Amino acid sequence: METAAPEIVRLFPTFVWCRRLEQACYESLDLALMAYVDSLVRSGVGTRTGAAWQSGHQQHRKPAFAALTAHIERAARDVLAFLKVADAPFHITGCWVNVLDPGGAHAMHCHPNNFLSGAYYLRTQAGADTIHFHDPRPQTSVIRPPVTELTAYNTDQVVLPVSEGTLLLFPAWLAHSVPPNTSAQARVSVSFNIMFDDYDTTMSPPLWGN
Repeated sequence: METAAPEIVRLFPTFVWCRRLEQACYESLDLALMAYVDSLVRSGVGTRTGAAWQSGHQQHRKPAFAALTAHIERAARDVLAFLKVADAPFHITGCWVNVLDPGGAHAMHCHPNNFLSGAYYLRTQAGADTIHFHDPRPQTSVIRPPVTELTAYNTDQVVLPVSEGTLLLFPAWLAHSVPPNTSAQARVSVSFNIMFDDYDTTMSPPLWGN
């Protein structure tokens, strides 16, 4: 007997929210931010490890970051609305600049003790214009048969292209990495974390009540 076409139920999706600022918006924003970043690098402030440089983690408190912070907060409100999270005041817990010179990379990692993480891209070019997101289900690597084609449903990582003016938000627990910069110029991005206000008193009590 013939049967009806099988129904595919996609369980527990993992989201990355991508917002691309209009060129007229990001060009002036990036110009001002790059001038600030250049001054930080020249002053010797920050941490350099090989081909990677990272600023301090409180850049969202700097006047130069006010416009970008507004974009981040607007995007975060949209994410929480999409997730149907009600009455959830939040704040940026950390915000820092990453500069990857040619050859620089970021190993796989996640951002503990936050709800959302994200990145905004100031300078990208061919060879320095992707971020890799890794399968958060480690048990899937126990058996990994060969496949005829890589798809979103059988790969262990997703390579997401980014460009100047791209703003990404994703769950803070989602592991990600940046491959080596194979271009001749630096890749510059701003990373940030977001957490709920007063989480321990307003959201952590048991969901099932008294």
